[in-house]
Amino acid sequence: MTDGMEDSGETVLAIGLMSGTSVDGIDAALVEITDRQGMLSVQLQSGFTYAYDENLRAEILAVCAGEPRSLQQICELDDQIARSFAAAAIAIAAKSDRSPQLIGSHGQTVFHRPPRELQNLSAGAVSLGYSVQLGRGAAIAALTGIKTISDFRVADIEAGGQAAPLVPMADLLLLSHPQYCRVCQNIGGISNLTFLPPQAIAHPEQVFGFDNGAGNVLIDMATQRLFNLPFDRDGAIARQGNANLQIVNQWLQHPFFATHPPKSTGRELFSPIYFEQCLADCQQCPDRMSDHDIVATITEFTVKAIANSYHDFLPKLPDQLLVSGGGSRNLYLMERLQALLNPITVMRTDDVGLDGNYKEAIAFALLGYLRLKERYGNLPSVTGAKRSVLLGKINEGNLS
Repeated sequence: MTDGMEDSGETVLAIGLMSGTSVDGIDAALVEITDRQGMLSVQLQSGFTYAYDENLRAEILAVCAGEPRSLQQICELDDQIARSFAAAAIAIAAKSDRSPQLIGSHGQTVFHRPPRELQNLSAGAVSLGYSVQLGRGAAIAALTGIKTISDFRVADIEAGGQAAPLVPMADLLLLSHPQYCRVCQNIGGISNLTFLPPQAIAHPEQVFGFDNGAGNVLIDMATQRLFNLPFDRDGAIARQGNANLQIVNQWLQHPFFATHPPKSTGRELFSPIYFEQCLADCQQCPDRMSDHDIVATITEFTVKAIANSYHDFLPKLPDQLLVSGGGSRNLYLMERLQALLNPITVMRTDDVGLDGNYKEAIAFALLGYLRLKERYGNLPSVTGAKRSVLLGKINEGNLS
């Protein structure tokens, strides 16, 4: 085993699969990974989002919201998600005349609990987190015939970590800069960042990251409820409203935002119940708020939580902010981020050569490659794990 530099001089074709907190489909990325003396680079060959069947998506969201299901139903859901992930892999593999050598599949998170103090246990009991991703890798490997690496979060949890975020390893390998201090800010369903000091590749212990809070998840809920639209395209709805800053500041008093990293979150906190309380706060406000005002207020809450976390928890403000995920396409959100974080240069990861739409799928292709090469995949300075570990379970594609 090694976490150092290898001189493999190889190029492999890999597939990365990812479905996030928004549950809006499976992002599939077909990438060429080149390894030159342990220094990795990736070239995106093709990327697309494979939509979930509407009934399957509704069932995933129901389980994420805590609706009770039998163990048999959970197992059947696991199989359904695996079939969808395998279909996405087969579809994107067909876009190349070469056969992919591996699949790195994150699966679909349906439950995430960060480490916490467990009550009523004997002294010295270990307090571990828990994270569940459905869409088992063994089924994907069997259906595609391609070696599949899955269950990336388990080993970090067993080492005492949050198991989130995991993308910072890919940020370190692909986006660190010799001169600039960078923050890679992903805004998917949940928002999370990676702090990369200059020359971070030589000092990985200085890299850290954490979840900022809600990303698109609450904005999407508001847009769906109030406007019957899946999301706020370009932030056009929020732009027409006026944010209620008093309510925004009230929401920012939640203990999560004051908690020091390492920290992670998900739909367990930013749930439909949480959204309903936000909606009630707006609708009961003495200053009458329009539906546009409500979306603007939730958008401002999302952006301000991100900006506040920079001032509260980063050792220094970055020179450059590289944004990825669906939130990077929300023009109004990006404008508000730039306004709150001036004079930091706010860009998309696309501007430095990494497609922000498929960045997380690319990351899991890369993490799959690291696992096959027995290179560590987590960053303890990010997740809070006690040690570096290999991430992922290898499932062979050939069952014969």
